[in-house]
Amino acid sequence: MAVTAPSSVPRHPARTSRAGAAAVTAALVLLLAVLAVADITQGTASVGGAEVLKALTGRAEASDASVVVASRLPRMTAGLLVGALLGTAGAALQAVSRNVLASPDTLAVNAGSYLALGAVAVTGASLPLLASSGVAFAGSLASAAVVLGLSGLGAGTVRLVLAGTALALGLTAVAQGLLLLFPQETQGLYQWNQGSISQNGFDGVAQMAPIGLAALAGLLLVARRVDALALGDDAARGLGVPVRATRVTVVVLASLLSAAAVTLAGPIGFVGLCAPALLRPLARRFAGFARSRARLPTAGLIGAALVLGSDVLLRALVPADLAVAVPTGVVTSLVGAVFLVVMATRLKDTAAAAAPDRLRLRSRAVFLATTAVLAAVVVGVTIAAVLLGDSKLLLGDVVNWAQGRSGRTVSFVLDTRVPRVLAALLAGAALALAGTLVQAVTRNPLAEPGVLGVSGGAALGAVLLVTTVPLAGTWGVAGAAFAGAALTSVLVFGLAARGGFQQNRLVLVGIGVATGTTALISLLIVLTDPFNATKALTWLSGSTYGRSMPDTVPLAAVLVLGLVFAAVRRRELDLVSLDDDTPRLLGLRLARGRLGFLAVSVLLSATAVAAAGTIGFVGLVAPHAARALVGRRHVRVVPVAVLLGAALVGAADLLGRTVIAPAQLGAGLMTAVIGTPYFLHLLVRSRR
Repeated sequence: MAVTAPSSVPRHPARTSRAGAAAVTAALVLLLAVLAVADITQGTASVGGAEVLKALTGRAEASDASVVVASRLPRMTAGLLVGALLGTAGAALQAVSRNVLASPDTLAVNAGSYLALGAVAVTGASLPLLASSGVAFAGSLASAAVVLGLSGLGAGTVRLVLAGTALALGLTAVAQGLLLLFPQETQGLYQWNQGSISQNGFDGVAQMAPIGLAALAGLLLVARRVDALALGDDAARGLGVPVRATRVTVVVLASLLSAAAVTLAGPIGFVGLCAPALLRPLARRFAGFARSRARLPTAGLIGAALVLGSDVLLRALVPADLAVAVPTGVVTSLVGAVFLVVMATRLKDTAAAAAPDRLRLRSRAVFLATTAVLAAVVVGVTIAAVLLGDSKLLLGDVVNWAQGRSGRTVSFVLDTRVPRVLAALLAGAALALAGTLVQAVTRNPLAEPGVLGVSGGAALGAVLLVTTVPLAGTWGVAGAAFAGAALTSVLVFGLAARGGFQQNRLVLVGIGVATGTTALISLLIVLTDPFNATKALTWLSGSTYGRSMPDTVPLAAVLVLGLVFAAVRRRELDLVSLDDDTPRLLGLRLARGRLGFLAVSVLLSATAVAAAGTIGFVGLVAPHAARALVGRRHVRVVPVAVLLGAALVGAADLLGRTVIAPAQLGAGLMTAVIGTPYFLHLLVRSRR
């Protein structure tokens, strides 16, 4: 008798997996089709779906057809291509590094392309699109090589992100310096750096598409080797896979994909991070996406949906005349910042709060000698900064000015120069003190107001007030900066506090928030004053230009308050920086003490940003150098760090005003150039 199989017997798992993956791929293609149609119908001109259909079939009026064919179709096609390139590049980089946070953004690939193209623009050379793509590829590949070399493939998520972020800050600072020094030659490069898929015709898409297809084909050819790398280096070598050659090949091809996308539309942020992140849940459910040959193209489809969806969402929420000016990259950066924060809170932190530095014992004589030398350095920097500039003065001129007996020319020079010098010195001291407090409370040697997003929040608050209330006073700007810094610090420290301020979580959340504030600042600038990028760059580069004596009053008051607070609670600061148990055993309220120190550090950072713009890395370098010189006791670290910060920013401001006079560079750019190598040095040292 024939036996009939029961209906409850499941189908073959492989077939089910393939069918599910095919259904998901079909759904993505359908979503892209819907987004493409919606994107074509959006714009300033009233061209609806009927007009689009007529234009595609050649039956539309000439005006409607020109709008669709010359502008909207190229924009839509560029969005699809750029998203696909970045999504594929991100998936490839994550696979080869076994790091879920690897992407063209976290590997400083976009920053490398930005600097390379800016350096070429300075020369005045006008390159064709393919040649520009080659330049961008060279810059992106060099940046990726440096980051991967410093962080080590598979050495941990936080190290790669920190190395990429630090290098990106340094490269971007140099690029912004070129933009400020050569405004005519680099005109439009700032807007391009925000990332926009708007196109004039299909020429760019037609030239970049073959490059993207060739790189994708190369990745698919080495897909089996990439899958073997997921088993571990030793297992891959056992299977005969050349590990180093495979990694180099994948990084080169991914950089080529990113360079093509950057050349076509500028840096579209965080698509390469978000697309693979959205694919991972699907890969866990459908084994058909487990292999790279299926995962890479699918990540490209998700990336295309992200870029096109961001463009559609932007034009749906923002009025048409304003949406034209808002770059798509700003929207994707905001989405990516949220992704980075969420992923940071969910990552398993393999490192607890960083162990304190080895105890160094320094004698009182060493401390006094170090303090005396640094005080002399600060005095020397102050005198040089007052005397030197676009016009050189003598000490006698300064004495006469102080006594009210100087001439009109000397009075004008010193009336504008002295407030700048004071602002730089006070801002450096305040940021150094803020960094000292943050590093002590979090016991994290990489914590710094700029890296943790506090400076970015202060800058956002100040820029928001300046752009909406142009006549706002000094105290108003300082208050807005403090409000922005307070909001971002509550977000960063609140999310990082879960688990005890663990190093990975704190820094990654801070970087995500800092990225979001940068995108919002760019959005404000574009919406309120899109043609005045120089003013925005001057503010964001940490310039003291145009400061007056009243501008320094809030910063001086807050700095004095912070120094008194740190001096009074110096013993508590020492205990908090050790561990969680010791303060509790001695009866200290750890949470309350932490909150107080963090509040003071936020206030210091906010007033420094309000007075001198965004200045990075001072809060990182000064505390480290101070501890190396005088040990870990904060009664000694605080004054030494404050003097170091003042000397560093004062010297940076002096160099920015004098080295290339009459042109000027902001102190923030100079400190970024100095601080980036030091930050990377700390990463290398901690790796050893």
